[in-house]
Amino acid sequence: MPSDGYAGDVTPDGPADVRELPRLTIRKCSVSSFDNNAYLLTCRASGAQLLVDAADDPPRLLALVAEGSGRLDVVVTTHQHSDHVRALEELVAATGARTAAGEEDADALPVPVDDRLSHGDTVRFGEVTLDVVALRGHTPGSVALAYRDPDDPAGFTHLFTGDSLFPGGVGNTKNPGQSFESLFRDVTERVFDVYDDDTWVYPGHGKDTTLGVERPHLDEWRARGW
Repeated sequence: MPSDGYAGDVTPDGPADVRELPRLTIRKCSVSSFDNNAYLLTCRASGAQLLVDAADDPPRLLALVAEGSGRLDVVVTTHQHSDHVRALEELVAATGARTAAGEEDADALPVPVDDRLSHGDTVRFGEVTLDVVALRGHTPGSVALAYRDPDDPAGFTHLFTGDSLFPGGVGNTKNPGQSFESLFRDVTERVFDVYDDDTWVYPGHGKDTTLGVERPHLDEWRARGW
């Protein structure tokens, strides 16, 4: 584990955990009984901010925004499921933030989507650029966001995966319209085949992990089908 003091252990009623990078500050908090993670990313040069998943509890998320620079430039929704968008309409109304989501999930969101994302796109706020990684299967338009700080001597990638990758496996694919084969293929080819073992995974629920911890279990996941 990196020696920066960040562990990613948060609870719905508890404080945010904070990771400071040279160009970016990451704040993680948990909201709702589903232990949904929301991540506030702050460009340290400009104060511009991006929120990953306005999942629930608008007052808590607005307080999180205030813990940063106080402004909110964009909200990225990793996927369309209701537990990840319950605060989206209220947060956008309160802040005027732009909205972004995967192309195939955009029409299912409770607000108009300004930026429809596809694999290989980028999302910019302030002086920070995130790479968009489409991970199809949990929903058709699920996206992850990848960031590597150019000034960070530790140099590892930060990957915000929504409900597509967790400690111990990929996201749920048991419901109609979901596909384990599609999600496992995308996670393998677009995540594990691209990023190093020290890549830090920030999932949509629960604790964080790294690709190095999860990589030895890929064959196990394939065999069990979840």
